[in-house]
Amino acid sequence: MKATDVDRLIADMEDLLARTLGENARLEIRRQDATWPVTTDANQLESALLNLAINARDAMPEGGRLTIETENTHLDAHYTEAIGDLAPGDYVAIGVSDTGTGMSKAVIEKAFDPFFTTKPIGQGTGLGLSMIYGFARQSGGHVRIYSEEGKGTTVKLYLPRFHGTAAASVPTADRDLPRADGECVLVVEDDVAVRMLIVDILGSIGYGVMEAGDAHAAIPILESERRIDLLVSDVGLPGMDGRQLAEVARRHRPDLRILFVTGYAEKAAVRGAFLGPGMAMIIKPFALDILAERIREMVAR
Repeated sequence: MKATDVDRLIADMEDLLARTLGENARLEIRRQDATWPVTTDANQLESALLNLAINARDAMPEGGRLTIETENTHLDAHYTEAIGDLAPGDYVAIGVSDTGTGMSKAVIEKAFDPFFTTKPIGQGTGLGLSMIYGFARQSGGHVRIYSEEGKGTTVKLYLPRFHGTAAASVPTADRDLPRADGECVLVVEDDVAVRMLIVDILGSIGYGVMEAGDAHAAIPILESERRIDLLVSDVGLPGMDGRQLAEVARRHRPDLRILFVTGYAEKAAVRGAFLGPGMAMIIKPFALDILAERIREMVAR
């Protein structure tokens, strides 16, 4: 972890966040003057914000507004003692608010539990908040949920102030991530935002990328003569699922390496025999550097 300029990081993500939300939702960013730098992992913060935006988009099927705002704040001992294992002091609060369906009190109470999701397997991203909670705590901070059914949700991250000067954030494409060496990857993912994220990061580090929204669209590509060094596939695809697609892929390309992308709920349902030789799995939400490293490791074997 190191000093991170939160406002710069959010500004660098603005285009990606807007595209993630789609045309029906509006993105509004509110910055406080002289926001303090924070002590955190920039890659994990970026992934947390992106996944919160995906959840907000799913909560606003008819459209709406996503607001991200930063605020310097001080948490006193009375507040931190109520939470436990949190030091009083200066923090930067990052609020991510939507105008969506909201959560009931029962859902809020379970929202940070591992494997908890309100989305059926294969529908939506199924991105739980427990990893975001873990990231905040690992950074020495905290996260709270404020929500009312029918009126929307605010997730507020509290990250500890860094006392010093933060280095400027580095856009994802310019970071020192493992780069491609001429390889081509086929990405199969029905969630447009998640597919866009994977395609963007792969393209930024030099991979040739083909994409498909489901198995039906992917099979002609797998049956073609195009070079494919790796198949990256969601497990919970509509119709033919990711594991079934892998079987089809291996009939045409017996040595093809396959990386499955799955959410918590799907991971909990997967049996030990799910993965065959040359297959691996990554759990979403994932940090962008972890995705790049896993892909580089698989194509380099």
